[in-house]
Amino acid sequence: MLGGSSLIAKIMLIKENKMSILLWIILSALAMSIIAWIGLIALALKEETLKKILLILVAFSAGSLIGGAFLHLIPETIIKVGPQLSMFLWLLFGFSIFFLMERFLQWHHCHKAPSEHKKPVTYMILLADGLHNFIGGLAIASSFLVSVEVGIITWIACAAHEIPQELGDFGILIHGGWKKQKALLFNFISALTIILGGLLAYFASTSVDTTFLLPFAAGNFIYIAASDLIPEIKQGESLKMGLIHFLAFSVGILLILVIRLVFG
Repeated sequence: MLGGSSLIAKIMLIKENKMSILLWIILSALAMSIIAWIGLIALALKEETLKKILLILVAFSAGSLIGGAFLHLIPETIIKVGPQLSMFLWLLFGFSIFFLMERFLQWHHCHKAPSEHKKPVTYMILLADGLHNFIGGLAIASSFLVSVEVGIITWIACAAHEIPQELGDFGILIHGGWKKQKALLFNFISALTIILGGLLAYFASTSVDTTFLLPFAAGNFIYIAASDLIPEIKQGESLKMGLIHFLAFSVGILLILVIRLVFG
């Protein structure tokens, strides 16, 4: 009788933990989607000021993505499954799939001032951004499935990257002739796909081991930082701005390291 009660208690505890993780995934995905409304800030800034702020944020997000991949996602994968060849294959696949997306969807993370875009492909940007956010949802959810702490670190790395991206995307839509209200709404709708990715990863985890999504996300992070973000900041206008960008990049890495050490 006591054994049966103990078993029931364990089952109830597992169900409560799963519901808690699901709640974390949904709330974190919603919070990430809300970042799309940051485009409101761009309306109050001059283009030159926006450009400077964006590049500093780009440097910071590049550091946080690199830190998230090498100090967080890859170590967690090694803890879970060890340094197996499959881990590195998934990492390479995550890196390569984003390269493929750029080539065939003409998708890019734009962090330039709106006036620098002569012929923006607005609908293509929204489509590709929705796909990117869907993959981001997979990564965040799979991290929360490891632990809440791992999920929070992944969310911070993704959020640091989303801020300059959403500012840039909003600027492109406005420059493409969209009204402000329409640009904000559609930018937000494209961000909601992160919730779909999160829910898919959560419900798939009941029948499939989703650990492979950690190195997959690490590959995504490394590609975005190395191929998309760092090239935009390494050609600094002056030595002073170059040092500021490197400082912001270093702060992004240090933030992930500090969080990792605190939770570790």
